[in-house]
Amino acid sequence: MLADEAGARLRSTSLGYLLDTTGDELDVRLFEQAAARAREALLRADWSAVRHETGAAPGLWRGLPLAELPELPQAQTLRQHVQEARLQALEWRVQAEIRLGHAAGLVPELSVLVVEHPLREAFHGQLMLALERSGQRAEALAVYQRLRRALVDELGIEPGAEVRAIHQQVLRADPDRSRQAGGPDPDRSESADRPDPARSGAPAQLPADVADFTGRQEELRQLAAALRPSPGSGAPRVVVVSGMGGVGKTALAVHAAQQLRAQYPDGQLYLDLRGFGVGGARKAEELLGAMLTALQPCGPARPVPEHGDDCAALLRSVLAERRVLLVLDNARDADQVLPLLPGNGRCAVIVTSRNVLTDLPGAAQLPLEPLDVEDQRAFLAAVCGPDRVQLDPDGALRLLAACAGLPLALRIAGARLAARPAWSLTTLAERLDDGQGRLHGLSVGRLAVHATFATSYHAIRDSTRQVEREAARAFRLLGLWPGQLLGTEAAAALLDRPAPQTGDLLEQLADGHLLQTPEPLRYRFHDLLGEYAAQCAAEEEPAEQCAAARLRLVIWYAAALEAAAATMTLGIQEPPRLDTAPAAALPTFRDPEHALRWCVQELPNINEAIRQAADSARPDLSWRLASWLQGYSRSYWWTRELDDCLALALRSAEQHGDLVGQAWMLRRIGTTHGMADRTEQAVEALQASLTLFQRLGDVRSQAAVTGNLSLAQVDPCRALDHAREALRLHRLTGDEASEAPYQDALARALRLTGDFAAAEQHFRRSLALWRRHGDNPRTVAGALASLGAALRGLGRREDALAALEESLGIRQHLGDFTGSADCLVQTGYAHLHFGEWAQARSCFERAVALGRAHRMPDMVKEALEGLAELEDARRAPRSH
Repeated sequence: MLADEAGARLRSTSLGYLLDTTGDELDVRLFEQAAARAREALLRADWSAVRHETGAAPGLWRGLPLAELPELPQAQTLRQHVQEARLQALEWRVQAEIRLGHAAGLVPELSVLVVEHPLREAFHGQLMLALERSGQRAEALAVYQRLRRALVDELGIEPGAEVRAIHQQVLRADPDRSRQAGGPDPDRSESADRPDPARSGAPAQLPADVADFTGRQEELRQLAAALRPSPGSGAPRVVVVSGMGGVGKTALAVHAAQQLRAQYPDGQLYLDLRGFGVGGARKAEELLGAMLTALQPCGPARPVPEHGDDCAALLRSVLAERRVLLVLDNARDADQVLPLLPGNGRCAVIVTSRNVLTDLPGAAQLPLEPLDVEDQRAFLAAVCGPDRVQLDPDGALRLLAACAGLPLALRIAGARLAARPAWSLTTLAERLDDGQGRLHGLSVGRLAVHATFATSYHAIRDSTRQVEREAARAFRLLGLWPGQLLGTEAAAALLDRPAPQTGDLLEQLADGHLLQTPEPLRYRFHDLLGEYAAQCAAEEEPAEQCAAARLRLVIWYAAALEAAAATMTLGIQEPPRLDTAPAAALPTFRDPEHALRWCVQELPNINEAIRQAADSARPDLSWRLASWLQGYSRSYWWTRELDDCLALALRSAEQHGDLVGQAWMLRRIGTTHGMADRTEQAVEALQASLTLFQRLGDVRSQAAVTGNLSLAQVDPCRALDHAREALRLHRLTGDEASEAPYQDALARALRLTGDFAAAEQHFRRSLALWRRHGDNPRTVAGALASLGAALRGLGRREDALAALEESLGIRQHLGDFTGSADCLVQTGYAHLHFGEWAQARSCFERAVALGRAHRMPDMVKEALEGLAELEDARRAPRSH
């Protein structure tokens, strides 16, 4: 039972009970107070006081801090902080003992500490000193070698300057005098026992490290390697860490600088250049003055030079014989950084910027991308607690998707969760998806993703330079088409600018990390930046200009897809041609394969164009785009990506009473169902299409749809009737060059009836027409495969396999995995038909492997069915 007085200090919270304490009742506060007094004594070089304060601190420890609260999310961060403070106090105590001449007695304690902390250089250096002053010079040198191996193997870095100086001291030491009583050594190098920057007056301006810094291990390795001194190089080592706002540039730079600070005993300078933010970028004179004042080169009686060039020259002189680490945070451009650079290679510089600063001479570039999924998960767990992430894995995935790998967004999400212990991760994820936009929900206190993005955007929108204001307009308009990769020509249509100028604008936005460029000359937004760009467009661009920009891009994709379809489907009827000129140059397609590759690459944009066209002033473009995907669908029907596009385009045509659009969409839907063996749906859609084309009086289209009905029929007699009617209707058009598909349909129907001889004749006519009038090897390959099946039915083994082999060769040359798998299945059935079981098995198994490798489940299913038939045939009794 608590007494009444104590009970008044006990409060209930959502996490449990909270007891209010005073400063002398909590051991961690007593420890912090002792450590603060020790730090003050350190600055005065009062080594007795340092030993007294740090010697009392360990008595406050009883094992692992907060060990009784393993489930408390905030415990891990506090635990790490307190443990680091304890190690720092140990370093100070040992240093005080060495200064007071008690080095010899420290060897046992330090020997344990270097094993427990194999990468902590301070303990190794102190052990080397203790050993050297105890006459154990060889052992001291062995400690250095073990430390160096560990640092190189684990971190890829050399020991820092202080440890190297101690190493040199040990090497130069006189073995005969190397420690009689372990007293102070008046001859030792000053740098060997150099006081840390706080005591010597050297600047130590680095911000506090982030306690929950997570991931970025490869970037840290690269940064450390880039800052490593190069033998014989007199140039300063400069690394530019660039990335979009909120990606964690400053956190990485500070974390790396804190790790490297021991290598720069003459100080560490940190300056916020304010290149992006309210108030404008800081001037070079102001920054140089701050740096020179921190370094105190002139003494209080001499003022810092007024002229910027003189300040820069003086800075280089001051740094000439010093080892100083400079962190120049939030730089706008190279011009802002250049005057601040040292003149030689003793110093190192880490620059962070939202621009890439490619024009900064000699700088290594380290672009930061959003965190990967595992680092995101670890970071979120570090901020809000690992238990909450483990208890709600689905909510965690939704939250990671909402934050899109941006550390700032994850920190905000984690902070909101930490402040709301009753919320699950799913609760926050749902709030971020409540229709107000994620940017609205990703803010807490002074942290806001929206505000961070705004500083980058406003810097170019409000610039005095016309080219930057033009880039800001491009940023807004690109926000009308977020989430997709755009090439330069497509973007030129959206922006209504010439392609060369558009390319320059896109590169400028990419250099400022307002766009990503994951592929050469193709650009996209980071997920959250795309949402912000769309907001800017809605707020700053007139609605009619937004609509016009979208329509320009839709028309461009329609025209480009029409050209691609014409290249891929020679001899096949296409919808009426587009009557509007595109706003930018179209791609030139060398051959059907080039056109198909373009369609595969641009399919996400084409899908978006179909969607946007349905709500535009030109809804007919929706069904035109979907229809011109026929060439793509002939090779990629199995992906079923077209189903939604076709359905959307059909709804749009129905809503606007567009009979031509409805007829074409039903036609394309029917053929897509047919290729996927969805027979009933195919026949239903094609019959509806035929009825509309009859109402429209379009004989050519009636012939094409009737031919497709023949291919979709299961009943051989109906298939043959439709094929003959399709050929009759087509011949009414007088277009002999386009007769190949109708000969092919008639041949397939004849094969179904068992008339293989007649089927062979029509297949050969179809093949001859494809070779004579077409320029599409896929259609030739398809005709050869069909001919092979007919020849198999006639029992002509060599001819059948020859046709199938030629078909497979064409498919493989084209990189047509679907066609190759289908041809392997047909070849397997041919071998099975002729009793060649081993060859049949090989073909079916190759088809299975190809289907699985390229995610073609329908092909895998067909090949497995072939293997099953093979096993049935092998088990069946043979007739004698």
